[in-house]
Amino acid sequence: MSKGTLFDKVWDLHTVGMLASGQTQLFIGLHLIHEVTSPQAFAMLKERGLKVMFPQRTVATVDHIVPTENQARPFVDTLAEEMMQALENNCQENKITFYNIGTGNQGIVHVIAPELGLTQPGMTIACGDSHTSTHGAFGAIAFGIGTSQVRDVLASQTLALSKLKVRKIEVNGSLNPGIYAKDVVLHIIRTLGVKGGVGYAYEFAGTTFEQMNMEERMTVCNMSIEGGARCGYVNPDQVTYEYLKDKDFAPKGQDWEQAVNWWNSIRSDADAEYDDVVVFDAIDIAPTVTWGITPGQGIGVNQTVPLPSELPSDERFLAEEAYSYMDLAPGNPIKGTKIDVCFIGSCTNGRISDLREAAKIAKGHQVASGVKAFVVPGSERVKKQAEAEGLDKIFQAAGFEWREPGCSMCLAMNPDKLQGRQISASSSNRNFKGRQGSSSGRTLLMSPAMVAAAAIKGTVTDVRELVS
Repeated sequence: MSKGTLFDKVWDLHTVGMLASGQTQLFIGLHLIHEVTSPQAFAMLKERGLKVMFPQRTVATVDHIVPTENQARPFVDTLAEEMMQALENNCQENKITFYNIGTGNQGIVHVIAPELGLTQPGMTIACGDSHTSTHGAFGAIAFGIGTSQVRDVLASQTLALSKLKVRKIEVNGSLNPGIYAKDVVLHIIRTLGVKGGVGYAYEFAGTTFEQMNMEERMTVCNMSIEGGARCGYVNPDQVTYEYLKDKDFAPKGQDWEQAVNWWNSIRSDADAEYDDVVVFDAIDIAPTVTWGITPGQGIGVNQTVPLPSELPSDERFLAEEAYSYMDLAPGNPIKGTKIDVCFIGSCTNGRISDLREAAKIAKGHQVASGVKAFVVPGSERVKKQAEAEGLDKIFQAAGFEWREPGCSMCLAMNPDKLQGRQISASSSNRNFKGRQGSSSGRTLLMSPAMVAAAAIKGTVTDVRELVS
């Protein structure tokens, strides 16, 4: 095994060859597909008379377009029904495993693959979805890809990619109560910028990440893409192995011991060289809220919307656009901003630990008058577990709606959409203009616990005021 970073080791092990373009032809160990970016890719294969090369390395689910209130088929939305039928037919024709609604394993693609043990250290993973970087939490190298690249992986199980530089992002110290993984990654993106990671893979290291559970690490890696990085990862360790052990697709028996030995060998070496290193202190991280139209436009909950003069000159034009679109005046506090809709869910924060933290805040309280608040589990397994723990009852008693699994109001390719100028407190990953289904709707990103606090107070609230 060559010395170096995990990224270098995994990249080298999966290199099929070098292309004339200077790119690497990289073998993809696991290909995840869903209903949105796959129909065109399958159509391209048919046009060329090609078959799926390794159907056993492809796994499908449905998540983006599924309604979270009424999932009866056929769907009311005819386009959504067509996309469902296309995925069902393509999987059947190509003998691809498909976790459909009602199988017990359906859910957001970046939630189900880890919980099934499909995602493992040292893998290369691709999916036609930006937030594939989530799987890097396991020490995998995971890429979000476009539709033509989905076609390439289906046809050849390889991708043409340019090798990335590696930036080590070290965060040290314990997080204070009320500070979560979402705050950590929003703080990193706020500091380094939404383009800071262009051309890089981010390796997340330091005692803060070592103390995080796997679901927290997934939240951080999920949003690496929002910082411009093509992928983000955490070196596998005992936390990783304890999460994976006994999962459906995890190695068993003697194979498990061999796998752990190999996983340990691909960890970044102590003397690995990085293209850049950035160090943060956990004590400097506050509950973080976005105020603008990119995930990098964030501030601590007790800070004020920045003045143009406080921003670097190259950020001022976008800031002016954000002030106008969000209708938030520079110099005003973000805390106290009125909220219309509260959404807990998404591939960033729709896992069981996210719901537990939000439920702790919701318990014994009531959603504020005039606020629509709802919780969308990330998968059928998450929903089942949450209900076994009584979390659904806690949310419902507090006035939250309890939904079926899906992407929901993150991308809003389903009935869950903002209306008009509504402003949303969201545990999702993007606050772009129109992101949550309304061309004029506004999104404030924050942790699930912060969303629960906003639902109770009806305004952006410092969750630490509600943490017992």
